Amino acid sequence: MAIVRPRLTEHYGLSLAQATVPFAIPFLDEDLPLYVDPFLLWKSPSQQDYSLHASMIQSFNRLGLEANKGKLDEVTALFIQMSECDEVGLGSSATRIGKRIGKNTAEQILQLFARIPRYASGGMGHLEETQLFIDGLSKDRISDFTCNFVKSFLIDFTIEECERVCLPLTDVTVPNVFDARTHSLVGIKTKLPVHPTTARPIILVPKRWLRLAPWISFDEYFKSYIPKDERFNEVVWDRVNLLSYNRDNWGAVEEYVKLKERTAADCSNDPLFKQIPLISAQRKLAEIQKLPSGKNDNADKKYEDAVTALLANMFYPQLDFADTQVRTDSGAQIRDLIFYNNREVEFLSDIEKQFESRQLVMELKNVAKIEREHINQLHRYLGNEFGRFGVIVTRNPLPRSIRKNTVDLWSGKRVAILPITDADLALMVALFEQKKRPPLDVLKRAYLQFIKECPV
Repeated sequence: MAIVRPRLTEHYGLSLAQATVPFAIPFLDEDLPLYVDPFLLWKSPSQQDYSLHASMIQSFNRLGLEANKGKLDEVTALFIQMSECDEVGLGSSATRIGKRIGKNTAEQILQLFARIPRYASGGMGHLEETQLFIDGLSKDRISDFTCNFVKSFLIDFTIEECERVCLPLTDVTVPNVFDARTHSLVGIKTKLPVHPTTARPIILVPKRWLRLAPWISFDEYFKSYIPKDERFNEVVWDRVNLLSYNRDNWGAVEEYVKLKERTAADCSNDPLFKQIPLISAQRKLAEIQKLPSGKNDNADKKYEDAVTALLANMFYPQLDFADTQVRTDSGAQIRDLIFYNNREVEFLSDIEKQFESRQLVMELKNVAKIEREHINQLHRYLGNEFGRFGVIVTRNPLPRSIRKNTVDLWSGKRVAILPITDADLALMVALFEQKKRPPLDVLKRAYLQFIKECPV
């Protein structure tokens, strides 16, 4: 049984909570659904970040001007190569491998330096402005271009962070590293973490640079900042004719960009996981408590959705939420919650050592009474990466006979199966409100109660 939604750190046996490290922990089999926003470098109080942005824009503008002075083919080929940065694993790909822009799109970017007077004379102030003129330059393209322009820094950042957390490094050659001195792409021999299957190099990215969408965004511009006057109020804008309008009326884009610069204080990075506010947690709890047990009116699905949202938040940051999954056992569909065991606290470290649980599995059961078969279903599922520790999230305490069954499993196979009930969920929300103790302590309490009942 393999790890569910494996991350680089789990593969190498490192238990790191996402909240405790300055980089985004990459998945091995898919992209992280976040993007580098170059505006965060521009507005950063860090002189290092600001200097990286300045160097990137200087290089970008110089390439644009060179393309219009006889080097169009050379710069076009360079831009095509720089439109993807697979090493960082950001975006929406399910394979960590993206597709580069075509020659036509690259040439359209470069033609902006000839068509728009301001760019021809002074260049762009922000790379993201390109998406307001050219179709096909979405947030992932802006992110990948940025990563490639600053890839040399990201390589150094990755090496430093890997050495700090003891993540193994391997000799690799990184392709398409931008050299700001020669304005060309070169291959660099260095040491980086690698994908365990493909052996491709992996580059880490600072969390402080990541957003769900760029601050200067075509989607926002299209929705809220479309230029309007007496001549154009009746025009039904679509993406194509708006982009065409912007190319002929570049002052409208300039005003939008100035507005975004003036409101830069409101631009912040998006965390990889953000806890819901207390009022939302209380509403989820109330929703769970009002639901009847069973399947009528889709109550089981509503219960599973609400519990998933609640527990993913209650256990953070001690446990990073990995995924939900549906499995089938003896014809019954079972929904599980999977958490990465980061071993950030002593209790979780003990669970990993005693039960070999690199991930924690929690089975959701919206039933009034847990039966022996429910316990057996979870028991059959435990093992390998999940180890011998499992949780059944259900409505009521286990009947005495079922409780004895779990003790017998401990006695015979050293398996721990614990219940989390509606009352436990209510206690978690109360601790979440008080902010004095982590809600994870409720799971710890359930474990200590279970161990007291078990024979030595």
